[in-house]
Order: sequence, then structure tokens, then C-alpha cells
Amino acid sequence: MRSGPQHRWYVPYLFLLPGLALYVLWMVYPLVYELYISFFEWNIMPGQASTFIGLQNYQTILNDSNFWLALRNTVQYTAITVIGQMALGLAVALLVHRVTVAQRVFRAIYYLPVVTSWVVVSFLFQFLFSSDRAGLINYLLVNLLHVTAEPVNWLSSGNTAWIAIYALGIWKGVGWSMVIFLAALQGIPVELYEVAAIDGAGEWGQFRHITLALIRPTTLFVLVMLIIGGFNVFLSVFLITGGGPLHRTEVVLSYMYDRAFNRLDFGYGASLSYILAAIVIGINFVQMRLLRGPEVQY
Repeated sequence: MRSGPQHRWYVPYLFLLPGLALYVLWMVYPLVYELYISFFEWNIMPGQASTFIGLQNYQTILNDSNFWLALRNTVQYTAITVIGQMALGLAVALLVHRVTVAQRVFRAIYYLPVVTSWVVVSFLFQFLFSSDRAGLINYLLVNLLHVTAEPVNWLSSGNTAWIAIYALGIWKGVGWSMVIFLAALQGIPVELYEVAAIDGAGEWGQFRHITLALIRPTTLFVLVMLIIGGFNVFLSVFLITGGGPLHRTEVVLSYMYDRAFNRLDFGYGASLSYILAAIVIGINFVQMRLLRGPEVQY
């Protein structure tokens, strides 16, 4: 009796098994174990018992003023950088889409910051916004433009330090948004613009009723991904300001790192990570429900 494909139903699962095993080992198990740790006053010393405290870590977080400051900073960073990345990314995509010569070169140039190491560019922006005259920004303001007589202490104040962090977040993400928007623009049939032009629609009318309407699913995808990335901001803050001064530039992940690895309060840090995950999932669920429109047919 010959065995047909129906008798080898298990073959695809055998190919999936190695990847699934790695996923469970490196993703699912750490997440479950982290949830377990969040219910303890965790002791990392060998042989020392950890005390089960239930939901006390989560209750403490709700009364932690530093957490609420970090959460407010994270939301503010996300809002500013997402708007900046989407607006500039779409603008650059529209410009590159119109280029007929060396379009790949321009795409590579704008995408280069995306593949650059966060560590490298964070130290670069730290140098650019250095508080002395050696910093490029202060050199331009003091020596060339004569806007101010003394160098600005950019990273010594929470208000001015955020300018450097916002600038880095937007600069590094514009290229990614540009590539996604550009792919969507290239999928719009040229005939639609030609018909609209014949009907008397101008540039703004075509952009509003054709371009924005047809890239709506792409816009939602970019929005969701950028919000997730914004709430996961860490390296730029950690390397440029370290969350200071006085927690003024603290974000949730940098605060979580401080509690877990500087104060060795791993249970509290694990609780912070799960609260952040719940917030991100909730925000993305709401925005997808509100912004998802009908599928465009053309």
C-alpha cells in the first residue's frame, strides 16, 4: 500500500520544530519566567530564597512618582517622534518617488541612518549637543550664527536634553518610514492620477483623494510599528543622558533597567516590563480598531 501525501501530515511540523523550539527557549520561556519573577522580591544571591509578595510590586508601581514621570516622558517621546517620522518619511517618499534618475541612490542615502548602530549615533548626538564650544550645535550658535554669546548646556537640563533625544529618534527613523511609504506609492496605478488630472483635480486634490486614501493601510501599519518602537526607546536615553538629571529624561525602559540592574530589584523591574507591555498592547488595539477603514478597491 502506497503512502500518499495525506499519510505524511507530520512532515511540515518536523521542519517547523527546530524554529519553534528556539522560539520557545529564547522567547516564551524568558517571558513566562519574568512574569513569575514579578510576583517575588527576587534575590539573585545563590542559595538565598526569594520572598513571594504577590501583586505588591504592581501596587507599588502605581504609587511610584518616578514611574509616572518615566511613563509621561515615554508617551511624549512617542508622540513627537512618531509624528516627525511619519510626516518627514511621507514627504521624503513623495520626493524620491518623483525622482527618475538615481532613485536607488537616494533611497540608500535616506535609509543609511536606520542601519547605523544606535550606540554609534547616540554618542554622535552626544558630541553634537556637547555643552562646551567643541559641540557642533554650540559652535554654530555661538561662533557662526551668533545667536547666543555662551554655549548652551544642552544635556544638563531635562528640557534641552530632550531636544537631542527627539532629534536622534526622528533622524534615525525617517528612512524606515520613507521606504514603507515609497513601496505603497509605487503600488498606486498611474492611471488614477491621469483620470483625476483630466477631471480637473489639482496636485492637492490628487494627494488628498488618491494618495492618502490608497496608502491608508500602509499608514496604519507604519503608525502601529512606530508607536511600538517609541515605547521601547532605551539606548538613546541611556547613552546620552542616563535618565538624568534627576530622572527628568527617564523613560520606562531606562527606569526598569535602573531598578533591575543598578538596584538589583529584579521583581520590580519585571513588573515594570509587563505593565509597559500591557500599555503598548492596549494602545495598539485601540488605534487599530479606530483607524482601520474599509479595504480600498481599485
